[in-house]
Amino acid sequence: MNIMLILFGVLIVCFLIGVPIAISLGVSALVAIWFGTDLPINLIAQKAFTSLDSFSLLAIPFFILAGVLMGRGGISRRLLDLATALVGWVTGGLSLVTIVACMFFAAIAGSGPATVAAIGSFMIPAMIANKYHVGFSAAVPAAAGSIGVILPPSIPFVVYGAVGSVSVGAMFLAGILPGLLIGTALLITAYLISKKRDYKPQEGAEKFVFKDVLKATWEAKWALLVPVIILGGIYGGIFSPTEAAVTAVVYAVIVGVFIYKELDWKALYDAFMETIIINVTTMIIISFSVSFAFFMTLEQIPNMIAENLMALTSNPIFILTLIVILLLIVGMFIDTISALIILTPILLPVVTSVGIDPVHFGVVLVVALAIGFVTPPLGVNLFVASSVGKVKFEQVAVGVLPFVAVMILCLLILAFVPAISMFLPNLAE
Repeated sequence: MNIMLILFGVLIVCFLIGVPIAISLGVSALVAIWFGTDLPINLIAQKAFTSLDSFSLLAIPFFILAGVLMGRGGISRRLLDLATALVGWVTGGLSLVTIVACMFFAAIAGSGPATVAAIGSFMIPAMIANKYHVGFSAAVPAAAGSIGVILPPSIPFVVYGAVGSVSVGAMFLAGILPGLLIGTALLITAYLISKKRDYKPQEGAEKFVFKDVLKATWEAKWALLVPVIILGGIYGGIFSPTEAAVTAVVYAVIVGVFIYKELDWKALYDAFMETIIINVTTMIIISFSVSFAFFMTLEQIPNMIAENLMALTSNPIFILTLIVILLLIVGMFIDTISALIILTPILLPVVTSVGIDPVHFGVVLVVALAIGFVTPPLGVNLFVASSVGKVKFEQVAVGVLPFVAVMILCLLILAFVPAISMFLPNLAE
């Protein structure tokens, strides 16, 4: 108990004084080892280094690179054109186009912030120019960007699968219906707000034209093939999720260079540099998160927490309710990857002991933490939308509130109706 108090006490203090998350995790584990155990302090550095020697984690940089290449190679613009043909004619058409485009891009990028940056850079200025409220204009891609970590391929699902020894392929399948549910809920919310504020359909797309949809679909066919290739390859036994990520990179280069001809040497260089910067940050967080989680497991802290929860109640609904509340709070302060690596070893034994499927729980875990993308003070998607749209952070934070409420409602539905998450994985067995 003393070690647990030292560990979490130091971690909270580090957060409060503004120490970066990765360093906070490493320092708290180091202090707990120094004052509470006889373990060598170099254990943290060793585990941080060896934790990255994982074939499953190789999927992360490759999915990031694939998403960046597709954004720079003209794929995101063609997905926008398709979304415009599908929903641009509806009231508040620009906001609906943004959400649909985010859902399309999510299915090829696997990252929330990347989705916001790729789609928001086009759509936020367009909405503002069409007299949409600035806060609403930036909030729409910020909220819809959260779908980037729910629809496959999802980087957090890869991390959860690696940490929890759960099939990444099953997680990818389990994320499809929840992603569509949340996307549909966001579309309804944006439509109702647009109706109330009398936002007009997108200019030049005042009516639905089936011919335009067919043309846009044909133009975007190479982009739409990406999820088919990734999921089809995994479930056809052709390649693993990590190999699927590499395949996605090769495909993005071929399409961007030889088909759309929008990727030149400079664009390729910029894409690789952007990926390196994003990946370095991600891997530092993962390495120290794994060290932190390893120390907790060594000291049996997850078992202690599980026993205390089980002593409180063995009702799976009550336990899941407590966990959902915890996840929503944690998501406000800790990034998704760190939270996944810290919480998975703690919470997975608890939920499996009361009969909750690890795949279903993984969806609940990722969706709950995805809401953290749009809840201050961390709210990564809010900062990205604010930056690319040149909108004040406070305006984005207020504008996103209706979407957050709807996403929490969807989370509760997913948590207590496991059939939604488990339908496709069970179908594939």
